[in-house]
Amino acid sequence: MSKLVTIFGGSGFVGRYIARRMAQAGWRVRVAVRRPNEALHVKPYGAVGQVEPVFCNIRDDASVRAVMQGADAVVNCVGILVESGPNKFADIQAEGAGRVARIAAEMGVAKLVQLSAIGADAKSASLYQQTKAKGEALVQQHFPDAVILRPSVIFGQEDQFFNRFAGMARFSLFLPVVGPKTLFQPVYVEDVAAAASHALTDAVAPGIYELGGPDVASFKALMEMMLAEIRRKRVVLPVPFAVANIMGGTLDVVQAVTLGLFTNSILTRDQVRNLRRDNIVSEGARGLEDLGVVPTPMNTVLPSYLWVHRPGGQYKAIHESAARLRKD
Repeated sequence: MSKLVTIFGGSGFVGRYIARRMAQAGWRVRVAVRRPNEALHVKPYGAVGQVEPVFCNIRDDASVRAVMQGADAVVNCVGILVESGPNKFADIQAEGAGRVARIAAEMGVAKLVQLSAIGADAKSASLYQQTKAKGEALVQQHFPDAVILRPSVIFGQEDQFFNRFAGMARFSLFLPVVGPKTLFQPVYVEDVAAAASHALTDAVAPGIYELGGPDVASFKALMEMMLAEIRRKRVVLPVPFAVANIMGGTLDVVQAVTLGLFTNSILTRDQVRNLRRDNIVSEGARGLEDLGVVPTPMNTVLPSYLWVHRPGGQYKAIHESAARLRKD
C-alpha cells in the first residue's frame, strides 16, 4: 500500500501545493482542516479517494491524534496572520505546532515538516514572530528530526501579497506602503512545496531551512514591479511607522470593541512591528538549494496571474502588441 501523509492546513495557499505534489508522487494524502466541505478542491489532485479532506481542530489532542492514525509523514502548514475569535497566535502557531509534533512522536510518525517563517524570534517585539519561534522550539523538543521551513513572503496565483496590493491599485490612485525600505526575498509557492516534498521523500538533514527566491528587493520596489506588471500608474505612498502604529492600533481597538464582528485584516500593530525588520534569508543559513530546489525568479511567474488586475485583463497584452505594430 502507498504511504500516507497528513497535511494540517492542506487546503490553504501553501498546503494545497504540497498536497498536489505528494499525490503526484503516489502518496495518499489526508488534508486536515477545520471545514472539510470547503476543501473539496483538493480531491482532484489525485485518483479517486487518494486525497481526502478530513475534519481537525489543531487545538485539540484527540482531533489531532485521529487524523494522524496510520500516517507515515506529517506536514503542519497551519498559521494565522491576524488573531480573531478563539484563533490566537499562541494557541495556533506555538501550542498547535507543539501538539502536532508531540503526537507525531508518540504515534511513531517517521517524518515531520513544520512550516514556519523567516523572522521567527523569541525576542522579537512581534507576537507573530515570537509564537513562530516558540512553535519551532516545541517541534524540535518533541520531534528532534523535524525539518522546519522558514519562507520569506510567498508569491503565487492565490497569494495575499501581490494580489492584495494589485487589487487596491485598481480602485485607488495611491498605494500606501508601511516600511518602504524593508527588504523582502519573495519565494515561489511551488518552490516551497517542492522543498517540503523533498524533505518528506528524500534523505534530508533535520533542522531549519530559510527559503527565499533569487530576488531581494525593498517593499517599495516590489510594489513598483507589481504596478508595472498590471500596467497601472499609481503613487506609492510611504507611511511612517509612527503613523502606521496609530492606524493599526485604532483598527485593533475597533476589532476589540465589536467583539469580533469586525476582523482587522487591514493593518495591525503586530504587522507594523513585523515590517520594521527585513524579511530575507540569513547569511549562512541552509536554503532551497540544500533541499534540491532551484529558486524561481519573480519575473517568470508574476505575469501568469497578475494580468487579471490589468485595465484590459487578458486582452491588455494583445492591445499593446497591436499598438507596437501600428507604430512600425
